[in-house]
Amino acid sequence: MIDLGYAITRPQPFPHPGLLALVLVGAAIANRVKVYVRMRSSRDGTAWGEVPVLIGLVFLPHGWVVLCAAAGVAVVKIVAGTAPHRAVFSVAKEVLTASTASLVLTLAGVNVTADPPASTILPVTLAYLAMWFVDDLVFMPVIAIASRTTIAQVARKDLGGKLIAHAFRLVVIIYVIEVLASGSSPLLLGFVPLLIACLHLWHSRQLRTKEERRSWRELAKTTEELSSVELTQVLHVAATQGARVFSSDVVEIDLTASGIDRVVRAHGSEVVYDGPGPRAFAGVSEITAELETTDRSYQAGELVLGFHGKVKLNEFEQYKLKTFAAALCTAIRNATAYAELQRLNEQNAYDAAHDPLTGLANRRELYEHAGTHFRGSPSDGVVALLLIDLNHFKEVNDTLGHAAGDAVLREVARRLADAAAPGDLVARLGGDEFAVLLVNLPTPALATHRAKTMLAALEESVAVEGMQITVEAAGGIALAAGSGGVNELMRRADVAMYQAKRAGQQTATYVHAQDTADIGRLALGGELHRAVAEHEFEVDFQPIVDLGSGEVVAAEALARWHHPEHGSLTPMEFLQTVERSGRLQAFADAVLDQALDASDLWRDAGFDLPVAVNVSPRSLLDPRFPEAVLSRLSRHAVPADRLIFELAETLTLSQLDVVGKALTELSEAGVRLALDDFGTGVTPLSVLSHIPVHQLKVDREFVGAVQTSSEAAAVIRSTVDLARSLHLTVIAAGVESEPQRHALWSLGCLAGQGHLFARPMSAARLLATLQRGTAGRPGALATSLHDGAAVVRMSRRRSSGTGRSALPHLPA
Repeated sequence: MIDLGYAITRPQPFPHPGLLALVLVGAAIANRVKVYVRMRSSRDGTAWGEVPVLIGLVFLPHGWVVLCAAAGVAVVKIVAGTAPHRAVFSVAKEVLTASTASLVLTLAGVNVTADPPASTILPVTLAYLAMWFVDDLVFMPVIAIASRTTIAQVARKDLGGKLIAHAFRLVVIIYVIEVLASGSSPLLLGFVPLLIACLHLWHSRQLRTKEERRSWRELAKTTEELSSVELTQVLHVAATQGARVFSSDVVEIDLTASGIDRVVRAHGSEVVYDGPGPRAFAGVSEITAELETTDRSYQAGELVLGFHGKVKLNEFEQYKLKTFAAALCTAIRNATAYAELQRLNEQNAYDAAHDPLTGLANRRELYEHAGTHFRGSPSDGVVALLLIDLNHFKEVNDTLGHAAGDAVLREVARRLADAAAPGDLVARLGGDEFAVLLVNLPTPALATHRAKTMLAALEESVAVEGMQITVEAAGGIALAAGSGGVNELMRRADVAMYQAKRAGQQTATYVHAQDTADIGRLALGGELHRAVAEHEFEVDFQPIVDLGSGEVVAAEALARWHHPEHGSLTPMEFLQTVERSGRLQAFADAVLDQALDASDLWRDAGFDLPVAVNVSPRSLLDPRFPEAVLSRLSRHAVPADRLIFELAETLTLSQLDVVGKALTELSEAGVRLALDDFGTGVTPLSVLSHIPVHQLKVDREFVGAVQTSSEAAAVIRSTVDLARSLHLTVIAAGVESEPQRHALWSLGCLAGQGHLFARPMSAARLLATLQRGTAGRPGALATSLHDGAAVVRMSRRRSSGTGRSALPHLPA
């Protein structure tokens, strides 16, 4: 049996193999049991390798100790399967640190042949400090490069904990050396392994606790930085900060799973790629986390951590990765939702300012743009407006159809936009009417030159459906007035345009002295505000009568302006002024309120009559119009199917693309629509079938000639046949005599209005007339054309079937 004390204190020419084995095993164990902190794919390990090396150097020949320490490290690296270059580095470092300690001990005069060795506290302390210094000198640059930090930052990291750990190790080393050197009982070393284990566990726990706290702080900070509504910022923050949080070489965020072909890649704190996929990392280790919500209802893509070496995340790091991925998924979803909301807002703003058919600015955008220039400095130059109207455009629609007309309008819009000077605004006002706001003109005379340039761009023929169509246009030019604003500028350009049309010229410039036809209209325009405020607009009602039974089935509202100087003005005398004044909405609201008040009055008296109101095409261009109408119906408690809007036939042809949405919205809510003056134009059946119309009103021109003109009778008969096929009701306007009534009835026309039954009257007077009735029949204004009771009325609510009329329907 080996006497340990004697063998140590009595050096031999060749060290005892058992003692060398103890050094080798001790070095292997000390380098195997480490406290690791991962730096990317490398690991910074804190070991007890100094203990067996220094103890061995005090009692054994230094060369053998260095050799055994190197062998112990080599065995550990080989068993662990460490990469050859890393294993060689570790062995070389161990040789260097052990040799440094050997040199210090030799210089300090420590002689392994002494019996017993002299006091070793100071030499061993110096040797330990030398080993520590050399170890850090060699290893810190490697850690700094791997973690992309400075050597000073690596040195300062957990410096307090390192000092305490090194102090404990030094105390253990000195204690063991003193016990062995004094020849004391080896039993005194029995608690040393336990002490080392406790110190190792304490240091390990301390490092891991600090590392976890640091990781949570970094994760919390990064998560806070992800609270952005800008997707690019979210992705760049996540990619750059993710490399720091998880100490990875590369971070890639792949959004392909969410339908976005985008990959963001960061090396450390720098984004090196942001574009379409696929991912490109080709390192040794890839750790992937799905970017999805907890319930997996939303998946944003993948988060990939890339390492150039083999890495396996511990349980804490895996949980941290899931937490980070969930936060990133939420941030991506929020940023994506915000981006979509912003896109919709921008699209809505664009749609509100542009014509849907041509993409040009619309009337509202033109007015706002012009208002901005009106508020500008006079030094900015002259502002003018060019109003353009296409000649004979209605013939294109009537002959080739609405689709061909749309193609012509789009081509005209493109040419005008191409011909416009920088800064000029080209707009489509509706139908075949365009406008160009000419700005920054050096002189007023240049407005005419620019206008001719714009119209010249339309002279080349347009190819539509294999045909060459020549587009002719007339333009009116108006210079910005000193007062009156945009409305006055628009009015003057309109006057000039019609002067050009009447004179057969391509362009005309507004001249105040020639505006004699509009002076009265201009004066009325200045009085509209007062007229609306003082309720000078009043509404009379003309009953619509069942031609067969003579009973009143509806009433049409007809506005009158009771002017204090000019007397009672009809819509023909003031409506155009109202439309161009900017007071159209207030006028329309006043008329609609009076019409609905009348409907309430009649219904309370037992006469539930629909009321028909004429609607201006310009009102339907306002996207807020349907909502305003439905709001007033609700406020008056009038069912939607008790309101009928009468539309001009030309509106449905030239402006259907603009007003179609408003018409559909009103029709779906229950409001009925009537096509006024039917027969005065040529309406393609394909267009009529797509308009949500319920009634057709035959123009009074055909009604007046129904007895004397076979052509007029044929028009009415064809209109009735068309209405029957489309389940519409036909109403005759301008019925003046009983023979006309009989002729219309025989042709199949169901209802009519005119002086034969009653002239327009106030709501109260109409109620009295209904109550008085005819021949003891309240609600009737004429005798019945047929015996018996054969009138079959349709439901007050719109049917869910094919019938679309609220007026009576008589059996054949």
